[in-house]
Amino acid sequence: MLQTIRYDLAMRSDAPANRHEIEIYPLEDYGRYGWIMRRRTWRIKEWTGDMWLREKLGEIRTGRVCARRPAEAETSSDDDDDVKKQLKMSTPQSDIDKRKQISVRGIAQVETVTTIKKAFNRHLHYTLVKDRNVSTPRDYYFALAHCVKDNLVSRWIRTQQYYYEKDPKVSNENNVLPASVAQLANVLVVLSSTAEYGEIEVLISRVYYLSLEYYMGRSLQNTMINLGIQSACDEAMYQLGLDIEELEELEDDAGLGNGGLGRLAACFLDSMATLGLAAYGYGIRYEYGIFAQKIKNGEQVEEPDDWLRFGNPWEKARPEYMLPVNFYGHVENTPQGKKWVNTQVVFAMPYDNPIPGFGNNVVNTLRLWSAKSPVEFNLKFFNDGDYIQAVLDRNLAENISRVLYPNDNVFEGKELRLKQEYFMCAATLQDIIRRFKSSKFGSRDVVRTSFDVFPSKVAIQLNDTHPSLAIPELMRILLDVEGLSWEKSWDIVVNTCAYTNHTVLPEALERWPCSLLENILPRHMEIIYHINFLHLEAVRQKYPGDFDRLRRMSLIEEEGDKRVNMAHLAIVGSHAVNGVAAIHSEIIKKAVFKDFYELSPEKFQNKTNGITPRRWLLLCNPSLADLIAEKIGEDWVVHLDQLQLLKQWSQDPGFQRAVQKVKQENKLKLSQLLEKEYNIKINPSSLFDIQVKRIHEYKRQLLNCLHIITLYNRIKKDPNANITPRTVMIGGKAAPGYYVAKKIIKLICSVASVVNNDPIVGDKLKVIFLENYRVTLAERIMPAADLSEQISTAGTEASGTGNMKFMLNGALTIGTLDGANVEMAEEMGNDNIFIFGMTVDDVEALQNRGYNAYDYYNRNPEIRQCVDQIQNGYFSPNNPDEFKDIADILLKYDRFYLLADYEAYIACQDKVSSIYQDQTKWVEMAINNIASSGKFSSDRTIEEYAKDIWGVEPSWEKLPAPHEPRDEDATPAVK
Repeated sequence: MLQTIRYDLAMRSDAPANRHEIEIYPLEDYGRYGWIMRRRTWRIKEWTGDMWLREKLGEIRTGRVCARRPAEAETSSDDDDDVKKQLKMSTPQSDIDKRKQISVRGIAQVETVTTIKKAFNRHLHYTLVKDRNVSTPRDYYFALAHCVKDNLVSRWIRTQQYYYEKDPKVSNENNVLPASVAQLANVLVVLSSTAEYGEIEVLISRVYYLSLEYYMGRSLQNTMINLGIQSACDEAMYQLGLDIEELEELEDDAGLGNGGLGRLAACFLDSMATLGLAAYGYGIRYEYGIFAQKIKNGEQVEEPDDWLRFGNPWEKARPEYMLPVNFYGHVENTPQGKKWVNTQVVFAMPYDNPIPGFGNNVVNTLRLWSAKSPVEFNLKFFNDGDYIQAVLDRNLAENISRVLYPNDNVFEGKELRLKQEYFMCAATLQDIIRRFKSSKFGSRDVVRTSFDVFPSKVAIQLNDTHPSLAIPELMRILLDVEGLSWEKSWDIVVNTCAYTNHTVLPEALERWPCSLLENILPRHMEIIYHINFLHLEAVRQKYPGDFDRLRRMSLIEEEGDKRVNMAHLAIVGSHAVNGVAAIHSEIIKKAVFKDFYELSPEKFQNKTNGITPRRWLLLCNPSLADLIAEKIGEDWVVHLDQLQLLKQWSQDPGFQRAVQKVKQENKLKLSQLLEKEYNIKINPSSLFDIQVKRIHEYKRQLLNCLHIITLYNRIKKDPNANITPRTVMIGGKAAPGYYVAKKIIKLICSVASVVNNDPIVGDKLKVIFLENYRVTLAERIMPAADLSEQISTAGTEASGTGNMKFMLNGALTIGTLDGANVEMAEEMGNDNIFIFGMTVDDVEALQNRGYNAYDYYNRNPEIRQCVDQIQNGYFSPNNPDEFKDIADILLKYDRFYLLADYEAYIACQDKVSSIYQDQTKWVEMAINNIASSGKFSSDRTIEEYAKDIWGVEPSWEKLPAPHEPRDEDATPAVK
């Protein structure tokens, strides 16, 4: 029989000083002397003050720690030493003891140029089975990647060992221990009535980040930087006659995301590892990521992104953790409760990807699921002649993880997308519960069946509504598999899950047809109906007789085809709901989810997005990073708020010249790249005006295009006017089915063709559409930018993170008071940013009084000229009607009020041109932008999530390197 005993320190007024001496010994030496601590030795002598040790039944959590029994506390240290010697001499080595030789420390080496060269040579020959005579540059890249991965994996294993030893989530219950012995608080002691000792079970609090997108980019350089081995690798390749930059160029981007949402998830993973959180990312291992964009005859053409065609050196398949996922079938009522039967099964194979923290030897895990068909074959197919067809049909199941769905901000209820979402949620939750149940050091056996502590040990963050099916799926598991009551199950679900909203556009919110859910996930539909029933009962009690409120707040939308509003489900099933910028969080409270905020205001929070400074400054702009380090040291890499120290040098001529030199070098590099790629000669001294993001009407690339046309018309009208030379670059992908977005790309390319080939314009204005915008291209663009375009209609952009990347690299921003622009202006002051246009209140007022684009068209000659040129075929002489639809949108169907903001935008751009001619002022503003970027680190964002939502404390503690001393008696695999 097992019993749980808690040891804690309680305040006692009658406690004498120097009351207790407690000694705790390793298991293998003092197993028969009482209770155990494994992996470490703790000696706590002469506790003083009003502290008293007492026994108390209960459950507590932290390290693997136990105290000796009080009756044996009088044994002298000499006796202890004698017993240790006798035990060691008399005890033969067990197989477990022998296996301690199997150790990471035994093979891990200090990363020097010599060891890296040896590892590179070994991998080229033994892993890739090549020699130098037949090796290709790609083989050399893979050899280097495997070499770097060796150093990554040793830390990966060590990190998981550490997570099993220490619980990073400290309970507030009876936490009265002094800081020096804080790890003795809240220990769970499992005692056996037949054993002479008990073991302390480690309950680790883990964060699970669920996202259908991770826009990771390349891993090689980022990994070398975070491990601190970039210089050694660079020198090793140089000594071997190889160029490390050429090898880095051979790596394919891991494009498992569409844009901001996926890139944010990637930045968050980096920060979770850097902050030492026991965190796991979960998603799908798409065989084809975001499509590769080609521009042919000015039009976007999509090509598949076969990013795995050469293999992925960073991932590790984990077939031992493959899990079944069920679809279709029906629900039966049984004496034991509901049962989901006659389902179709697809297996989820996990592939683990290491996520290194910066300089702390922590490596977390991104687990991506790949769909695999069931392995069973029906032998009758051999006789029926349908064997080949049966094999082909089995492959249909694997389509679930075949391709990433493009994001066009318009929800389309496609069956395959729903399957992807449930596939990820179902596999992930099984994995989470398996790990929760078997969280005993070095064991995969089930050691825990009670779910009482589940919410305190598991935090699940839903990145938008895509993973919101995790809520009914966790309910199904707790109800139907674990046999818990509805009330207890719902309490666990709500206290475990949290939801991040990423959009305010109504058409982008997921609404799944009930008929589709009933067919594919019948049990989940039943659960959702019951959640909705109880939710509406609570609403009815608080707002009796308010039937319209019931309609608005229902999870089921009754108009037309019945649909499940997944955002409503995510809000009801979570204990925390957050927006991703201050203005966005206010909009969802006051408008989008106003009713839910009034019902449960305590749920709603703001967590302004951030970016990782490791990739977006240290990696992509090393010259600027070095310049900053010379002034303020290197701690800013993990404490970005220290950049504010740079403000004292914003007017220093020497520092200004240094910053200006770095920017000019970056612009020259980008100019050379663009000239090579697009055969366009660029003036590197011109103002680099850049807008890169998904092509969408609300992001208003079309407004940027109107400014280009206006500048062109002005130059044509007066070629001798004092025009600030400008190179405008626009990049981004349009969803394949988004007609208007693709038409906007065609217009930009057509305008570019006219402008770039007009001899009157010369190098005063150049326009380039950046083909196939992706993470790697962004790493080259951000450091070279002078001006960042963030011009969405106020109230439509949730946050934006591209604006933060530009800001961190010293570009100035022209933008509306939308998304994170508002907080950027607050941080740097309005004197260092170009704000224009309508505010959210102005937009609302315009909507209320009615928007008529013709009012602006008729009033402003420059607007009229631009729209007429688009409409009459000036930029498409071979097809005059090419862009009539664009003109119609501007004049008749524009939901984002481009012409209403046109005048303010053009005036603000004129101000930009004027200030750019005063380079001293411009560089001062750029330095103030850099110095004000501290708030927008993803480290700050994750720290807020950790403390306010997940209930865990970040740690900047550095773990021991793999080659450094450490006990290794029982080492679990990376799980």
